[in-house]
Amino acid sequence: MKAIKTNNLVQMLRYTLVLLSLAISSILIQGCSSEEKKAESGSEAESGNLMKDAEEMEDDGLGFGPVKSVTIPAEIDEQLAAEGLKHFEAKCTACHKFAPDKYVGPGLAGVTKRRKPEWIMNMILNPQEMTQRDPVAKGLFETYLTQMTNQNVTEPEARSMYEYFRKMDATNN
Repeated sequence: MKAIKTNNLVQMLRYTLVLLSLAISSILIQGCSSEEKKAESGSEAESGNLMKDAEEMEDDGLGFGPVKSVTIPAEIDEQLAAEGLKHFEAKCTACHKFAPDKYVGPGLAGVTKRRKPEWIMNMILNPQEMTQRDPVAKGLFETYLTQMTNQNVTEPEARSMYEYFRKMDATNN
């Protein structure tokens, strides 16, 4: 008799858990569909789909990452460029050369003439998001079929590398 009551109790608990799971699932599904409707109606700025958002976004040439604006003086800072060379040699030369030709990744000759400083620094600092969202970086990824590795470069290091790139572009004109 006791075994029958225990079985009934276990069945009731299972039934209750199934109902509770269904209720939670229903709430989650309803919440998700209302978010989709908001995105479709334009009440939210981004849909949550990075690829779709990137395709619909106007390219401002700054890329995606922490660098929104950087002031670059007219004169090249030789000390900063020398520091940038050290960082470049330590973290980048396995894939990039300062030449027009492809190595593993794109050649960097003329990069400061083709790209804004913010874009270059964001590519150094945030390569994965850049190749997912930025149209130019996506194109580079499609061309070279290699994802640039995040080298854990700091923003000051990226700025020094940009200064090195500027120096190289100025001397190889």
